[in-house]
Amino acid sequence: PGFMIGRQLSVVTCMFFVARVTSVKLKDGDENIFGVPDAMQELFNTGLLGALMLTIVGSIAWQLVASAFPIAFLSSPITYVFLQICLFFEATGVCAGAWVIAYIHKTIAGFQKDEVYIGTSEERAMKNMN
Repeated sequence: PGFMIGRQLSVVTCMFFVARVTSVKLKDGDENIFGVPDAMQELFNTGLLGALMLTIVGSIAWQLVASAFPIAFLSSPITYVFLQICLFFEATGVCAGAWVIAYIHKTIAGFQKDEVYIGTSEERAMKNMN
């Protein structure tokens, strides 16, 4: 469905936002958060833990709720608002740029239509009959 591209764009935007918000940069000489070792502090600095929490709480948990209570989930006004936001992202054509990149890749790599590699359906049918 059309809203899926908008949904993915929303999820990626949220991931980058949460990773940026949850990343920590300490000044030289500052103590590590919670007194953890330097290696653990480097992990905190990446924002990966915030993105992981967003994946678990913001994505997987809602899928479990939707599968357990589909009617209540779909009739929620919040779901309708999120659906409209996703459809808006899809309507903007932001994700349609992938077709341009695919065309450029096809030209560079020299890809051709499937018929060149496997033949037309009629040719394949003739081979199977013989």
